[in-house]
Amino acid sequence: MVTPAYLLMGIGLASNPHAQFFWAWIALCIALALHIFDEAITGFLSVYNPTVLALRQRRPWLPLPVYTFGAWLAGLVAVNTALFGLSYFVLRGFGWMRPLGYIFAVIMLANSFVHFGATVRGRSVESVHFRRPMPGTYSSPLMLLASLYLLWVL
Repeated sequence: MVTPAYLLMGIGLASNPHAQFFWAWIALCIALALHIFDEAITGFLSVYNPTVLALRQRRPWLPLPVYTFGAWLAGLVAVNTALFGLSYFVLRGFGWMRPLGYIFAVIMLANSFVHFGATVRGRSVESVHFRRPMPGTYSSPLMLLASLYLLWVL
């Protein structure tokens, strides 16, 4: 009989000391994928692009790009695919993945807080207002929890 434990042994998870790190990494990758979907269907670029243009006027040295929808979505899908791919190295216990795990979790934690803060304020910068909640906010609690879980595991 095939049991879940038997299946996990087949991919090296049943007795792997890095399994908890692996699952926390995967959880954050899934949360990010849902966040990308949330931003895509709620019109995130309608807030992001005007915000970047306003910030560039005040701080021209900031290297923030303006995106078309296709380029933005393709870039995020590529990054998330690469992050999923790195889970192999997490599972195999590569030491350099721990600092990357901290970086990944902190960036996603900050991203969550930016969405919450902008939603409360109803704007990203003084000149860019939007109807609440900010696009991408619905998935931010899941991303926040997954980030905290990864930090806890690390």
